[in-house]
Amino acid sequence: MSVTGGGLDGKYGDVLTRVKERAEKAGVKWLYLQFTDLLGTLRHVVVPTRLLSNNSALKLDGSSVKGFTGIEESDLVLKPVEETFAVIPWDNGVGRYLCAVFTDTGRLTRDPRYVAEKLDGHLAEEGLRLLASAELEYFIFEKVLVILDTWRQSIEFTSSEGYWNSTPPFNRPKEGYYTPYPKDKFEEFKLEVAEVLEKYFGVVVETVHHEVATSQHEVSFQGGSATYLGDAVQTVKYVAKALAHKRGLLVTFMPKPIHGDNGSGMHVHISLWKNDSNLFYDPSDKYLLSQEARYFIGGLIEHGRALAAFTNPTVNSYKRLVPGYEAPVYLTWGRGNRSTAIRVPGYATSEKTLRVEYRPPDPSANPYLAVSAIVLAGLDGIKKKIEPGDPVEENIYKIPRSRRKELGIRELPRSLEEALDELEVDNDWLRPVFTEDLIETYIELKRGESKLITSYPTPPEVYYYIDV
Repeated sequence: MSVTGGGLDGKYGDVLTRVKERAEKAGVKWLYLQFTDLLGTLRHVVVPTRLLSNNSALKLDGSSVKGFTGIEESDLVLKPVEETFAVIPWDNGVGRYLCAVFTDTGRLTRDPRYVAEKLDGHLAEEGLRLLASAELEYFIFEKVLVILDTWRQSIEFTSSEGYWNSTPPFNRPKEGYYTPYPKDKFEEFKLEVAEVLEKYFGVVVETVHHEVATSQHEVSFQGGSATYLGDAVQTVKYVAKALAHKRGLLVTFMPKPIHGDNGSGMHVHISLWKNDSNLFYDPSDKYLLSQEARYFIGGLIEHGRALAAFTNPTVNSYKRLVPGYEAPVYLTWGRGNRSTAIRVPGYATSEKTLRVEYRPPDPSANPYLAVSAIVLAGLDGIKKKIEPGDPVEENIYKIPRSRRKELGIRELPRSLEEALDELEVDNDWLRPVFTEDLIETYIELKRGESKLITSYPTPPEVYYYIDV
């Protein structure tokens, strides 16, 4: 592949020259060239800094990456994104760049980061700027043992916080929220993650704390554009997993690893700005929301069931989305109401802080695709002037089903297959950024994943049905 062909013009060589110079100045001998596949997995190629030159290409076999290309069109090229450079503090003499992915004719349309870049560009053309941030929840375990044979299936979690295998003090089910050390056994580890993110990766951490479930934790950080947020989420997950492994721990962003306790979400906070004005803010409104913000919420409600295919993209996602564990399953909105799928934070009372929080997403999502889809759903609401209805000011979990039906409150899908069905028939709103090919490929991959995982009989099924 020519480094000057298609989307890679003559400036590609200049980029490699600057990449090499910066790495050498930082004492970096090896580079991790990282990118994200269509399903959200972070991958990388390792190259020696000394071999970078302005007449070489950083090649990639796209046929071996989920969702990228077939074997007949497998030659791809990575282009380091210069502002993402970081020194890896736990690997001596190693640095990393996040990368854009190219074919021989231009950008790879199935590159998730390109989707977020296109969304940011689309907003810029309209004179708008996105400010998006996320709260990432995750679990920490000392050990996870999984046996998955034809004749034997079992899973065992080991945690020094676990009430099932530790001595007091420990957190009982649903009692972990904001607990300090010594109930929070991983406080020191979380501070290490936060310091590494800030010092080496430029991610500004706002809070770290224990979450509701046993061994469950949360990190939140400053946001930015869709591309920035996708980069930040992938970086946070990468750093947390790596540092945990160094300590003999396992960090998982699986939505629902533990039965009978809360699952992990990735609440996404959104505001749209024009110059220095927050388009969602109206001080004369009872809820401080502009009409554009209401339409944006309307779009999230209208497309929420199809949106779930991106925001809740695993079979396990729907084990979290059940009433009773603070799971936001009802497509409605409220101010300060955590039982609704869309929440306007009650403490957001100024133009600077006023935003819309979309609560259904979980951290198994590909952040580039999920955040882009959330924004596009809201933009479609603004475009079509979709009213969200009145806010709900009571606990929806306690509203009888007949009353919810009377209010017209819809629920999120109950399975990944159901979400994919919705996406197949409701996806025109994605078209300003998502290509038809990407949507079709994503659905195909996810249907295969769902078919495989749901085909396994599980221990609870055997327990409850063995004597039928």
